Amino acid sequence: MRAVTTSGPGGPEVLRVTEQPDPEPGAGEVVIDVAATAVNRADLLQRQGFYPPPPGASDVIGLECSGTVAAVGEGVTGFEVGAQVCALLAGGGYASKVAVPAGQVMPVPDGIDLVTAAALPEVACTVWSNVFMIARLQPGEAFLVHGGAGGIGTMAIQLAAAAGARVFATAGSTDKLDLCRSLGAEVAINYHDEDFVEVVREHTDGRGADVVLDNMGAKYLERNVSVLADEGRLVIIGMQGGIKAELNIATLLGKRGAVIATALRSRPVDGKAAICASVVENVWPLVADGTLRPVVHQTLPLDQAGEAHRIVEASTHTGKVLLTL
Repeated sequence: MRAVTTSGPGGPEVLRVTEQPDPEPGAGEVVIDVAATAVNRADLLQRQGFYPPPPGASDVIGLECSGTVAAVGEGVTGFEVGAQVCALLAGGGYASKVAVPAGQVMPVPDGIDLVTAAALPEVACTVWSNVFMIARLQPGEAFLVHGGAGGIGTMAIQLAAAAGARVFATAGSTDKLDLCRSLGAEVAINYHDEDFVEVVREHTDGRGADVVLDNMGAKYLERNVSVLADEGRLVIIGMQGGIKAELNIATLLGKRGAVIATALRSRPVDGKAAICASVVENVWPLVADGTLRPVVHQTLPLDQAGEAHRIVEASTHTGKVLLTL
């Protein structure tokens, strides 16, 4: 198979397409002929040498894909060779074939083409598991998402709005703010010249946000706790703003608040299977009826993986950047 590998840790220039042995399906696994994959910020960290795959996962970068079933392993039911699917991966997406536990394989939602389906698994599973399964966002609650115009953000805005929440989103340009509003954000906040704590409080009569989905980590910790409403839930899913910060326990206690840090890639297989099953049940119908739409910024061929990484690193994109085979 063709696969993107690295010549060592470094910039986008270390990515190269090489020939690798085809994967064979183990018990409980499905092999997929990959049609497309998507670039995630975790991929950039892995390329730089900062985010190795979990034990047993492929060294090939790539946390999601779409394609057709090529083979099924012992004990797998519900998937036939030739079926169109998308999948949540622990690694291996930047390749023409990938083996994945069957519980992480999902049907392509009705109305979505096979390539575009590659934009869905990681963002849908991340948002659904964190905002709804863990933080339990409820109709009428105030929800704040940082990086509203990115892959996670665009999905989070749409899902939260569909659930009847009041959606607040931060972004860094006029075009990105406009996109957030078009997807369902009640208030879009320019993080360059506005204080999201003040804006959210102003629009909630001083109450704050019931749920915050944060990709920044240390840089935003103090303000994220400050913006929480009583019994608010802060869910941290990224470290773009650093890994260490002080937490004012008194502020958190006063709000009876919760700070939750989660990662999807390192979850056990059965945990990821449960998330995927819940996504198929709860999110896919919203995609099929047009309530949710995947936002794709650009599609490039696999051999331009380095350029795709440069686009994501520059943060000028909106939604997802895809690689096709």
